[in-house]
Amino acid sequence: VEGGPLLAFAVTVAGVIYPALVSYMYPIRYHDYAVGALAGTVLAMLPIAVTWATDTGAYTFGRLMGKRKLIASVSPSKTIAGAIGGLVVALIGCWAYNRFLLEPYAKLALAPLGMILFAIAIGVAAQVGDLAESLLKRDAGVKDSSRLLPGHGGILDRFDSLLFVLPVAYLILSHLLAPART
Repeated sequence: VEGGPLLAFAVTVAGVIYPALVSYMYPIRYHDYAVGALAGTVLAMLPIAVTWATDTGAYTFGRLMGKRKLIASVSPSKTIAGAIGGLVVALIGCWAYNRFLLEPYAKLALAPLGMILFAIAIGVAAQVGDLAESLLKRDAGVKDSSRLLPGHGGILDRFDSLLFVLPVAYLILSHLLAPART
């Protein structure tokens, strides 16, 4: 493979690993406590919702208050304020999802400390996933993974974080999820 070492890695090893990471959605969707299609679907959407809350918070806080770059050599537009804002919005989004969707529709819940752990772990994993994909794109000399979603960088740019998030979500949910108190 011509190009830098990261591009060679992406083409070979990551081509096998990335699809395997998505497979973590299956055990989340079919968690023992998620009884029925609705409960499983609501539970499976939790890591997606918290990931997108993180992305939205990072983008918004970064644009409004971001001055200091997070890792300029990897992604010059990401800021420390954005990273912190992403975690704050992840916490708020996780609480709202737990309270208004997970508990009433799936009859499942994360205890307050579990919810905080989940939100922070997912927020960090989402941002690491974003940076990893930025590093691969930078090495390949590409800004966006495609032009399919104008302003969003492409399909991979919308879902890159989930590749890192899903194994973390599975690990936490398999230990901390419980039936909601009625």
